[in-house]
Amino acid sequence: MELEKEKNKDSMKMAWANIESIFRKIKLGGGKSRLEKIKSQGKLTARERVKNLVDDPSKIYEIGILAGEKMYNEYGGCPSAGVIVVIGKVSGRYCVIVANDPSVKAGAWFPMTTKKNLRAQEIAIDNRIPIIYLVDSAGIFLPLQEEIFADKENFGRIFRNNAKMSSMGIVQIAAVMGSCVAGGAYLPIMSDEAIIVEKTGSIFLAGSYLVKAAIGENIDNEYLGGADTHSAISGVTDYKLKDDKAALDKIRSIIDKIGSYPKAGFKRSETKIPEIEKDKIYSILPKKNTQPYDSYELIDSLVDNNSIDEYKKEYGRTIITCYAKIDGWSIGIVANQRNIVKSKNGEMQFGGVIYGDAADKATRFIANCNQKNIPLVFLQDVTGFMVGSKAEHSGIIKDGAKMVNAVANSVVPKFTIIIGNSFGAGNYAMCGKAFDPRLIVAWPTAKIAVMGGSQAAEVLLQIEKSSALKNGEQLDVKKESLMKEKIKSKYDEKTDVVFAASQLWVDAVIDPAETRSWISMGIEIANQSPIDRKFNMGILQV
Repeated sequence: MELEKEKNKDSMKMAWANIESIFRKIKLGGGKSRLEKIKSQGKLTARERVKNLVDDPSKIYEIGILAGEKMYNEYGGCPSAGVIVVIGKVSGRYCVIVANDPSVKAGAWFPMTTKKNLRAQEIAIDNRIPIIYLVDSAGIFLPLQEEIFADKENFGRIFRNNAKMSSMGIVQIAAVMGSCVAGGAYLPIMSDEAIIVEKTGSIFLAGSYLVKAAIGENIDNEYLGGADTHSAISGVTDYKLKDDKAALDKIRSIIDKIGSYPKAGFKRSETKIPEIEKDKIYSILPKKNTQPYDSYELIDSLVDNNSIDEYKKEYGRTIITCYAKIDGWSIGIVANQRNIVKSKNGEMQFGGVIYGDAADKATRFIANCNQKNIPLVFLQDVTGFMVGSKAEHSGIIKDGAKMVNAVANSVVPKFTIIIGNSFGAGNYAMCGKAFDPRLIVAWPTAKIAVMGGSQAAEVLLQIEKSSALKNGEQLDVKKESLMKEKIKSKYDEKTDVVFAASQLWVDAVIDPAETRSWISMGIEIANQSPIDRKFNMGILQV
């Protein structure tokens, strides 16, 4: 058993090491030469700006670092979608920070850049926390303008959000530290306060070349839209600073003076560190995602010592529901049990599968947490709902619908950790991205898909075989095996956690040992946003 645990630990640590190696490459942005060029202009790089702004650079939570990974290769790629998004403390207050990376295509906006910016704004809106924009962008990436410009969730939505956030009282601070052109020029001006850096910062709807072409006026960019112009003539900006560091200090000073607001009132008490060694969390999951394991061990490794009160322990055992604490915060946990378990009538049930009784239990527990104002944490390792005639006849669809309804209508904050599998409707019932978790993160072992690669390969192979038979062809065993492996390989590539993160289906891929920290931070920022509506599940099928 100990040997097996060591193998599990090695496998998990290797998976995380592979993710970290991708991170290191991404953090070089557009490459070392471009980063050096930025420094030669007297500017800080985007990541240096973030580090100089936050209270503690070791305590930042990066969102979407893998966004855009392996995308836009025909244009040379777009590491981290050309924009850095983090949650970190500035002057003692959690803020969302959005920093354009000018080393990547001069900070131009790709479709995924827009999606990532909108996610940053969504986090600020949901949690009513300040958002800080560090602007240095050449504007929309024109070769892909048709994918960025005109649709509802495109570039214009950012400015709509600026206006909505302002009306909600969410603090927005912008520092123009490089180019800020065309439609992008509205972002800092729609913020509460705008800072501009001398000599490097510029704002204009159209640059000098376009002005010359449009109206025949000869003018240089500095006079057209530089720091002196916008600070002394147009009044567009509120503060003019000599360099990047001075601008970041000004932001810290402004944030430091923000008053306090009513909170959501989530319960926090003294933290009690889990008795299980922190390193043991790596050994819980088996190397293969099809093998069972005891999810109670996983929960014990995450929650404060002696804080669990399990709800309906003997009923619906393929889902574990319990009240607990993480870093002192009271939470409700909904976790898939991956062990094979006995049902109430003595039948064996598959681990990771949601049965009707488990769905019913989870529905009631979610309602209880809403009644008690307790945030919800979903630990996903789910292969889907039970299938077959017995499950269908017992009403698995309506049981599942009730759980989905409860998740969708829950008003307390929800946080989702994808530990392993996240397949089919199980993704929805366990609060996948479509169900508005405040944060959704994944372990390096996570896989997200309609079904697992092997099952998908079998289904798709049957379709191929049926098509071949209609055409009078017969697949031999060797050809069938090759086809199956090809389908599985292609499918597995799209279920991998890096692919999911590149599409922003998850906010981050995290070190399992940092799971407690992410949840604690998430509840702390959620506590800034009072709940202004009542829990109502609406009509349920009985």
